[in-house]
Amino acid sequence: MTQPSNPYGRRPGGGISLPDYYRPMTSINNRNVYFPGTEILPEGEMRISVLGSTPWPPTRAQAGTCILVECGTGQQQPRRFFFDMGNGSVKNALAMQVPPMYINDIFISHLHGDHFADLPYMYPFTAWAGRWQPLRLYGPSGATPELGIKHMAKHMREMLRWHEENFLHVTASIGYEMDVTEFDWKDENGICYDQEGIKVRHWPRSHVKDGASAYRLDWEDAGLSVVWTGDGRPDEKTERYAAGCDVFITEGQIDTPGLMSLKFGVPEDLTKYTIDSWHTMYYAAGYLMDKVQPRMGMIVHYEDAGSALEAESVAEVRSNYDGLFMFGGPDIQVVNVTKDRIWSREAAVPEGAAIAPLDPRWLMPQPFPESMDLPRPEMPRETQQEQFLRDMEIDPHEYYPPDVDREIVQNWPDEGFSVDPREMLRSRGIEPDDD
Repeated sequence: MTQPSNPYGRRPGGGISLPDYYRPMTSINNRNVYFPGTEILPEGEMRISVLGSTPWPPTRAQAGTCILVECGTGQQQPRRFFFDMGNGSVKNALAMQVPPMYINDIFISHLHGDHFADLPYMYPFTAWAGRWQPLRLYGPSGATPELGIKHMAKHMREMLRWHEENFLHVTASIGYEMDVTEFDWKDENGICYDQEGIKVRHWPRSHVKDGASAYRLDWEDAGLSVVWTGDGRPDEKTERYAAGCDVFITEGQIDTPGLMSLKFGVPEDLTKYTIDSWHTMYYAAGYLMDKVQPRMGMIVHYEDAGSALEAESVAEVRSNYDGLFMFGGPDIQVVNVTKDRIWSREAAVPEGAAIAPLDPRWLMPQPFPESMDLPRPEMPRETQQEQFLRDMEIDPHEYYPPDVDREIVQNWPDEGFSVDPREMLRSRGIEPDDD
Protein backbone atom coordinates (compact mmCIF):
# COMPACT_ATOMS: atom_id res chain seq x y z
CA MET A 1 0.00 0.00 0.00
CA THR A 2 1.32 3.40 -0.94
CA GLN A 3 1.79 5.71 2.03
CA PRO A 4 0.44 9.26 1.88
CA SER A 5 3.03 11.84 0.96
CA ASN A 6 4.20 14.31 3.55
CA PRO A 7 5.34 17.88 2.87
CA TYR A 8 8.32 17.51 5.17
CA GLY A 9 9.68 14.39 3.51
CA ARG A 10 8.81 11.84 6.16
CA ARG A 11 6.03 9.30 6.46
CA PRO A 12 3.18 10.43 8.68
CA GLY A 13 2.85 8.35 11.77
CA GLY A 14 0.21 9.23 14.36
CA GLY A 15 -0.09 12.71 12.95
CA ILE A 16 1.72 15.12 10.65
CA SER A 17 5.48 15.25 10.84
CA LEU A 18 6.33 18.88 11.55
CA PRO A 19 9.44 20.61 10.22
CA ASP A 20 12.58 20.44 12.30
CA TYR A 21 12.52 24.17 12.92
CA TYR A 22 9.16 24.01 14.69
CA ARG A 23 10.50 23.77 18.23
CA PRO A 24 10.68 26.05 21.28
CA MET A 25 13.47 28.53 21.91
CA THR A 26 15.55 28.65 25.06
CA SER A 27 14.03 32.07 25.84
CA ILE A 28 10.58 30.51 26.33
CA ASN A 29 9.55 29.87 29.93
CA ASN A 30 6.38 27.89 29.19
CA ARG A 31 6.10 25.90 25.98
CA ASN A 32 2.32 25.75 26.03
CA VAL A 33 1.25 29.22 27.19
CA TYR A 34 2.68 32.71 26.90
CA PHE A 35 2.36 34.66 30.15
CA PRO A 36 2.81 38.35 29.27
CA GLY A 37 5.55 40.18 31.09
CA THR A 38 7.43 37.02 32.10
CA GLU A 39 9.88 36.68 29.20
CA ILE A 40 12.61 39.03 28.01
CA LEU A 41 12.70 38.85 24.22
CA PRO A 42 16.34 38.15 23.32
CA GLU A 43 18.25 40.24 20.82
CA GLY A 44 17.64 38.84 17.34
CA GLU A 45 14.33 37.14 18.23
CA MET A 46 10.93 38.23 16.92
CA ARG A 47 7.56 37.77 18.57
CA ILE A 48 4.31 38.14 16.61
CA SER A 49 1.03 38.44 18.54
CA VAL A 50 -2.42 38.54 16.96
CA LEU A 51 -4.27 41.07 19.12
CA GLY A 52 -7.38 40.99 16.93
CA SER A 53 -8.41 38.48 14.30
CA THR A 54 -11.89 39.20 12.92
CA PRO A 55 -13.66 41.73 10.68
CA TRP A 56 -17.22 41.02 11.83
CA PRO A 57 -18.82 40.27 14.18
CA PRO A 58 -16.57 41.17 17.11
CA THR A 59 -16.80 38.69 19.96
CA ARG A 60 -15.15 38.12 23.32
CA ALA A 61 -12.84 35.71 21.54
CA GLN A 62 -12.06 37.89 18.50
CA ALA A 63 -11.42 41.65 18.38
CA GLY A 64 -10.97 43.68 15.19
CA THR A 65 -7.78 43.00 13.27
CA CYS A 66 -4.45 43.97 14.85
CA ILE A 67 -1.01 42.37 14.62
CA LEU A 68 1.82 43.25 17.00
CA VAL A 69 5.39 42.60 15.86
CA GLU A 70 8.11 42.83 18.53
CA CYS A 71 11.83 42.79 17.74
CA GLY A 72 13.95 41.71 20.66
CA THR A 73 16.60 43.98 22.11
CA GLY A 74 17.64 41.82 25.04
CA GLN A 75 16.20 44.58 27.26
CA GLN A 76 12.88 44.77 29.09
CA GLN A 77 11.20 46.61 26.20
CA PRO A 78 11.53 45.34 22.61
CA ARG A 79 10.95 47.46 19.53
CA ARG A 80 7.27 47.32 18.65
CA PHE A 81 5.25 47.76 15.49
CA PHE A 82 1.46 47.53 15.15
CA PHE A 83 -0.23 46.57 11.90
CA ASP A 84 -3.83 47.80 11.99
CA MET A 85 -5.70 48.60 15.19
CA GLY A 86 -9.22 47.25 14.91
CA ASN A 87 -12.01 47.57 17.42
CA GLY A 88 -11.21 46.00 20.77
CA SER A 89 -7.55 45.34 20.03
CA VAL A 90 -6.14 47.91 22.49
CA LYS A 91 -7.49 45.98 25.48
CA ASN A 92 -5.50 43.00 24.23
CA ALA A 93 -2.38 45.12 23.79
CA LEU A 94 -2.64 46.28 27.40
CA ALA A 95 -3.37 42.76 28.62
CA MET A 96 -0.17 41.72 26.84
CA GLN A 97 1.65 44.15 29.14
CA VAL A 98 2.51 46.64 26.41
CA PRO A 99 2.93 49.91 28.33
CA PRO A 100 0.61 52.63 27.00
CA MET A 101 3.57 54.84 26.08
CA TYR A 102 4.82 52.10 23.74
CA ILE A 103 1.61 51.75 21.73
CA ASN A 104 3.02 53.60 18.75
CA ASP A 105 4.35 53.10 15.20
CA ILE A 106 1.00 51.96 13.82
CA PHE A 107 0.71 50.90 10.17
CA ILE A 108 -2.84 51.01 8.82
CA SER A 109 -3.54 48.80 5.80
CA HIS A 110 -6.74 50.65 4.78
CA LEU A 111 -9.51 52.72 6.26
CA HIS A 112 -12.22 50.15 6.89
CA GLY A 113 -13.34 50.60 10.49
CA ASP A 114 -12.36 47.09 11.57
CA HIS A 115 -8.74 48.03 10.85
CA PHE A 116 -8.46 51.36 12.68
CA ALA A 117 -11.49 51.76 14.96
CA ASP A 118 -9.47 51.65 18.20
CA LEU A 119 -7.26 54.56 17.13
CA PRO A 120 -9.66 57.30 18.35
CA TYR A 121 -10.00 55.52 21.69
CA MET A 122 -6.33 54.73 22.15
CA TYR A 123 -4.91 58.09 21.03
CA PRO A 124 -6.10 60.37 23.88
CA PHE A 125 -5.83 57.81 26.66
CA THR A 126 -2.25 56.75 25.95
CA ALA A 127 -1.24 60.43 25.78
CA TRP A 128 -2.72 60.78 29.27
CA ALA A 129 -1.09 57.54 30.47
CA GLY A 130 2.53 58.44 29.69
CA ARG A 131 2.93 58.62 25.91
CA TRP A 132 4.50 62.05 26.11
CA GLN A 133 5.56 61.94 22.49
CA PRO A 134 3.71 62.25 19.16
CA LEU A 135 1.60 59.38 17.86
CA ARG A 136 3.28 57.93 14.77
CA LEU A 137 0.93 56.69 12.06
CA TYR A 138 1.67 55.22 8.63
CA GLY A 139 -0.74 54.43 5.85
CA PRO A 140 -1.76 54.83 2.23
CA SER A 141 -3.11 57.79 0.36
CA GLY A 142 -6.38 57.48 -1.51
CA ALA A 143 -7.68 58.25 -4.96
CA THR A 144 -8.35 61.79 -3.67
CA PRO A 145 -6.74 63.63 -0.72
CA GLU A 146 -9.79 63.22 1.51
CA LEU A 147 -9.54 59.44 1.18
CA GLY A 148 -6.01 59.13 2.61
CA ILE A 149 -4.76 58.50 6.13
CA LYS A 150 -3.70 62.14 6.66
CA HIS A 151 -7.27 63.30 6.16
CA MET A 152 -8.55 60.59 8.49
CA ALA A 153 -6.02 61.50 11.21
CA LYS A 154 -6.75 65.23 10.94
CA HIS A 155 -10.48 64.74 11.29
CA MET A 156 -10.11 62.09 13.97
CA ARG A 157 -8.36 64.76 15.99
CA GLU A 158 -11.14 67.22 15.17
CA MET A 159 -13.70 64.65 16.30
CA LEU A 160 -11.82 64.32 19.59
CA ARG A 161 -11.41 68.07 20.17
CA TRP A 162 -13.56 68.07 23.32
CA HIS A 163 -11.77 65.00 24.70
CA GLU A 164 -8.31 66.34 23.87
CA GLU A 165 -8.87 69.77 25.41
CA ASN A 166 -10.35 68.16 28.50
CA PHE A 167 -7.27 65.99 28.99
CA LEU A 168 -4.96 68.95 28.47
CA HIS A 169 -5.64 69.95 32.08
CA VAL A 170 -3.81 66.84 33.30
CA THR A 171 -1.02 66.19 30.81
CA ALA A 172 1.32 67.76 28.26
CA SER A 173 0.20 68.61 24.76
CA ILE A 174 3.01 66.79 22.96
CA GLY A 175 1.16 63.50 23.41
CA TYR A 176 -1.62 64.91 21.26
CA GLU A 177 0.58 65.63 18.30
CA MET A 178 0.67 63.24 15.35
CA ASP A 179 3.43 62.34 12.92
CA VAL A 180 1.54 60.93 9.95
CA THR A 181 3.46 59.29 7.10
CA GLU A 182 1.18 59.00 4.09
CA PHE A 183 2.67 57.11 1.18
CA ASP A 184 1.38 56.83 -2.38
CA TRP A 185 -0.96 53.87 -2.41
CA LYS A 186 0.16 53.01 -5.97
CA ASP A 187 3.83 52.56 -5.03
CA GLU A 188 5.08 49.03 -5.54
CA ASN A 189 7.44 47.79 -2.84
CA GLY A 190 7.94 51.33 -1.61
CA ILE A 191 9.66 51.95 1.74
CA CYS A 192 7.60 53.79 4.37
CA TYR A 193 9.85 53.05 7.37
CA ASP A 194 13.64 52.66 7.51
CA GLN A 195 15.26 53.01 10.94
CA GLU A 196 17.95 51.11 12.83
CA GLY A 197 18.04 48.09 10.55
CA ILE A 198 14.28 47.67 10.17
CA LYS A 199 12.50 48.42 6.90
CA VAL A 200 8.79 48.33 6.19
CA ARG A 201 7.70 48.08 2.56
CA HIS A 202 4.24 48.34 1.04
CA TRP A 203 2.35 47.59 -2.16
CA PRO A 204 -1.22 48.07 -3.41
CA ARG A 205 -3.90 45.45 -3.06
CA SER A 206 -7.16 44.86 -4.90
CA HIS A 207 -9.80 45.36 -2.22
CA VAL A 208 -13.05 47.34 -2.52
CA LYS A 209 -11.60 50.75 -3.22
CA ASP A 210 -8.32 52.36 -4.22
CA GLY A 211 -6.04 52.82 -1.24
CA ALA A 212 -5.61 49.37 0.36
CA SER A 213 -2.05 48.20 1.03
CA ALA A 214 0.00 45.24 2.20
CA TYR A 215 3.14 45.46 4.36
CA ARG A 216 6.39 43.58 4.71
CA LEU A 217 8.71 44.18 7.69
CA ASP A 218 12.34 43.14 7.23
CA TRP A 219 14.57 43.10 10.29
CA GLU A 220 17.89 43.07 8.49
CA ASP A 221 20.19 42.57 11.50
CA ALA A 222 18.30 39.44 12.54
CA GLY A 223 17.53 38.23 9.01
CA LEU A 224 13.82 37.91 9.82
CA SER A 225 10.71 39.10 7.99
CA VAL A 226 6.94 39.14 8.36
CA VAL A 227 4.20 40.03 5.86
CA TRP A 228 0.69 41.28 6.57
CA THR A 229 -1.41 41.33 3.41
CA GLY A 230 -4.23 43.47 4.73
CA ASP A 231 -7.52 42.82 2.95
CA GLY A 232 -7.86 42.03 -0.71
CA ARG A 233 -8.08 39.53 -3.50
CA PRO A 234 -5.15 37.17 -4.21
CA ASP A 235 -2.74 38.96 -6.53
CA GLU A 236 0.63 38.62 -8.24
CA LYS A 237 2.20 41.57 -6.40
CA THR A 238 1.66 39.89 -3.03
CA GLU A 239 3.10 36.68 -4.43
CA ARG A 240 6.18 38.60 -5.63
CA TYR A 241 6.89 40.91 -2.70
CA ALA A 242 6.08 38.46 0.07
CA ALA A 243 8.25 35.69 -1.40
CA GLY A 244 10.57 34.00 1.06
CA CYS A 245 9.34 35.76 4.20
CA ASP A 246 9.52 33.92 7.51
CA VAL A 247 5.89 34.44 8.53
CA PHE A 248 3.18 35.16 5.97
CA ILE A 249 -0.05 36.51 7.46
CA THR A 250 -3.04 36.77 5.17
CA GLU A 251 -6.72 37.41 5.58
CA GLY A 252 -8.99 34.46 4.84
CA GLN A 253 -12.65 33.65 4.25
CA ILE A 254 -14.26 30.24 4.42
CA ASP A 255 -16.17 29.20 1.29
CA THR A 256 -19.49 28.44 2.98
CA PRO A 257 -21.70 31.36 1.92
CA GLY A 258 -24.92 29.49 2.61
CA LEU A 259 -23.99 28.73 6.18
CA MET A 260 -22.55 32.19 6.84
CA SER A 261 -25.75 33.73 5.54
CA LEU A 262 -27.72 31.65 8.02
CA LYS A 263 -25.39 32.69 10.84
CA PHE A 264 -25.27 36.40 10.12
CA GLY A 265 -28.68 36.92 8.55
CA VAL A 266 -27.61 38.36 5.20
CA PRO A 267 -28.60 37.11 1.72
CA GLU A 268 -26.44 34.28 0.42
CA ASP A 269 -25.76 36.08 -2.86
CA LEU A 270 -24.48 39.11 -0.92
CA THR A 271 -22.11 36.84 1.01
CA LYS A 272 -20.84 35.33 -2.25
CA TYR A 273 -20.40 38.78 -3.76
CA THR A 274 -18.45 40.01 -0.74
CA ILE A 275 -16.11 37.03 -0.69
CA ASP A 276 -15.59 36.76 -4.43
CA SER A 277 -15.06 40.49 -5.04
CA TRP A 278 -13.18 41.75 -2.00
CA HIS A 279 -11.46 38.96 -0.10
CA THR A 280 -9.21 35.89 -0.12
CA MET A 281 -10.91 32.54 0.26
CA TYR A 282 -9.07 29.83 2.16
CA TYR A 283 -8.34 28.12 -1.17
CA ALA A 284 -6.54 31.27 -2.30
CA ALA A 285 -4.80 31.71 1.06
CA GLY A 286 -3.32 28.25 0.61
CA TYR A 287 -2.44 29.08 -3.00
CA LEU A 288 -0.53 32.21 -1.94
CA MET A 289 1.27 30.35 0.84
CA ASP A 290 2.38 27.74 -1.67
CA LYS A 291 3.75 30.47 -3.94
CA VAL A 292 5.38 32.52 -1.16
CA GLN A 293 6.84 29.49 0.68
CA PRO A 294 7.06 31.02 4.15
CA ARG A 295 8.40 29.12 7.12
CA MET A 296 4.94 29.60 8.64
CA GLY A 297 1.65 30.72 7.12
CA MET A 298 -1.11 32.30 9.20
CA ILE A 299 -4.71 33.30 8.54
CA VAL A 300 -6.35 36.21 10.39
CA HIS A 301 -9.27 38.52 9.64
CA TYR A 302 -11.74 35.66 9.53
CA GLU A 303 -15.06 34.88 11.12
CA ASP A 304 -14.86 31.86 13.39
CA ALA A 305 -17.48 29.60 11.87
CA GLY A 306 -17.46 27.29 14.88
CA SER A 307 -15.70 24.06 15.76
CA ALA A 308 -17.93 22.04 13.44
CA LEU A 309 -16.25 23.70 10.46
CA GLU A 310 -12.64 23.55 11.62
CA ALA A 311 -11.97 20.54 9.39
CA GLU A 312 -13.61 22.32 6.43
CA SER A 313 -11.41 25.38 7.01
CA VAL A 314 -8.24 23.32 7.11
CA ALA A 315 -9.27 21.27 4.08
CA GLU A 316 -9.75 24.43 2.00
CA VAL A 317 -6.24 25.65 2.83
CA ARG A 318 -4.78 22.18 2.32
CA SER A 319 -6.27 21.97 -1.17
CA ASN A 320 -3.32 24.13 -2.29
CA TYR A 321 -0.80 24.17 0.56
CA ASP A 322 0.79 21.42 2.60
CA GLY A 323 3.27 23.44 4.67
CA LEU A 324 3.18 24.74 8.24
CA PHE A 325 0.28 27.10 8.94
CA MET A 326 -2.06 28.18 11.75
CA PHE A 327 -5.10 30.35 12.39
CA GLY A 328 -4.56 33.63 14.24
CA GLY A 329 -7.73 33.31 16.30
CA PRO A 330 -9.05 33.11 18.85
CA ASP A 331 -7.10 36.09 20.21
CA ILE A 332 -4.26 36.09 21.33
CA GLN A 333 -2.03 33.73 19.34
CA VAL A 334 1.72 34.25 19.82
CA VAL A 335 4.53 33.16 17.49
CA ASN A 336 8.23 33.41 18.38
CA VAL A 337 10.68 33.40 15.47
CA THR A 338 14.46 33.05 15.19
CA LYS A 339 16.61 32.09 12.21
CA ASP A 340 16.43 28.41 13.07
CA ARG A 341 13.22 28.04 15.10
CA ILE A 342 9.54 28.93 15.15
CA TRP A 343 7.18 28.24 18.03
CA SER A 344 3.52 29.12 18.58
CA ARG A 345 1.45 29.45 21.75
CA GLU A 346 -1.68 31.12 23.03
CA ALA A 347 -1.36 33.94 25.54
CA ALA A 348 -2.96 33.73 28.98
CA VAL A 349 -4.51 37.10 29.74
CA PRO A 350 -6.90 38.12 32.54
CA GLU A 351 -10.49 39.20 32.12
CA GLY A 352 -9.81 42.33 34.12
CA ALA A 353 -7.33 45.17 33.72
CA ALA A 354 -3.70 44.20 33.56
CA ILE A 355 -2.04 47.45 32.53
CA ALA A 356 1.73 47.61 32.97
CA PRO A 357 2.58 50.16 35.71
CA LEU A 358 4.65 53.16 34.69
CA ASP A 359 8.37 52.47 34.98
CA PRO A 360 10.67 55.50 35.28
CA ARG A 361 13.37 53.62 33.35
CA TRP A 362 11.25 54.10 30.25
CA LEU A 363 11.20 57.86 30.68
CA MET A 364 14.70 58.85 31.75
CA PRO A 365 18.25 57.61 31.71
CA GLN A 366 19.98 56.52 34.87
CA PRO A 367 21.27 57.73 37.27
CA PHE A 368 17.86 59.00 38.31
CA PRO A 369 17.31 62.55 39.52
CA GLU A 370 16.00 63.01 43.04
CA SER A 371 12.52 63.70 41.67
CA MET A 372 10.64 63.83 38.38
CA ASP A 373 8.21 66.68 37.74
CA LEU A 374 5.10 65.80 35.80
CA PRO A 375 4.44 67.97 32.73
CA ARG A 376 2.41 71.03 33.67
CA PRO A 377 -0.97 71.14 31.90
CA GLU A 378 -1.44 73.70 29.18
CA MET A 379 -5.19 74.10 29.62
CA PRO A 380 -6.12 74.06 33.31
CA ARG A 381 -9.68 73.15 34.14
CA GLU A 382 -10.63 76.69 35.09
CA THR A 383 -9.75 77.94 31.58
CA GLN A 384 -12.15 75.55 29.86
CA GLN A 385 -15.08 75.37 32.25
CA GLU A 386 -17.43 78.12 33.40
CA GLN A 387 -17.34 78.79 37.11
CA PHE A 388 -21.08 78.26 37.64
CA LEU A 389 -20.63 74.55 36.84
CA ARG A 390 -18.04 74.18 39.58
CA ASP A 391 -20.22 76.19 41.92
CA MET A 392 -22.96 73.56 41.42
CA GLU A 393 -20.80 70.83 42.88
CA ILE A 394 -21.65 69.45 46.30
CA ASP A 395 -18.95 70.03 48.89
CA PRO A 396 -16.99 66.75 49.15
CA HIS A 397 -17.06 67.01 52.94
CA GLU A 398 -20.79 66.37 52.70
CA TYR A 399 -20.36 62.82 51.39
CA TYR A 400 -16.84 61.73 52.35
CA PRO A 401 -16.96 59.82 55.65
CA PRO A 402 -15.36 61.77 58.48
CA ASP A 403 -12.64 59.14 58.92
CA VAL A 404 -11.39 59.58 55.34
CA ASP A 405 -8.27 61.48 56.21
CA ARG A 406 -6.77 62.72 53.00
CA GLU A 407 -6.38 65.97 51.16
CA ILE A 408 -8.93 66.63 48.45
CA VAL A 409 -7.05 67.66 45.29
CA GLN A 410 -9.09 69.53 42.69
CA ASN A 411 -6.49 72.00 41.39
CA TRP A 412 -3.00 71.59 40.03
CA PRO A 413 -0.71 72.70 42.89
CA ASP A 414 1.48 75.75 42.39
CA GLU A 415 4.57 73.67 43.08
CA GLY A 416 3.38 70.97 40.68
CA PHE A 417 3.30 67.20 41.07
CA SER A 418 6.55 65.31 41.42
CA VAL A 419 7.47 61.68 41.97
CA ASP A 420 10.54 59.91 43.27
CA PRO A 421 11.59 57.46 40.52
CA ARG A 422 13.49 55.28 43.00
CA GLU A 423 10.44 54.87 45.19
CA MET A 424 8.38 53.99 42.10
CA LEU A 425 10.73 51.07 41.47
CA ARG A 426 10.92 49.98 45.10
CA SER A 427 7.12 49.85 45.29
CA ARG A 428 7.34 47.12 42.63
CA GLY A 429 10.09 45.22 44.43
CA ILE A 430 12.85 46.49 42.11
CA GLU A 431 16.00 47.98 43.60
CA PRO A 432 17.37 50.87 41.47
CA ASP A 433 20.68 50.08 39.79
CA ASP A 434 22.24 53.44 40.62
CA ASP A 435 21.83 53.23 44.43
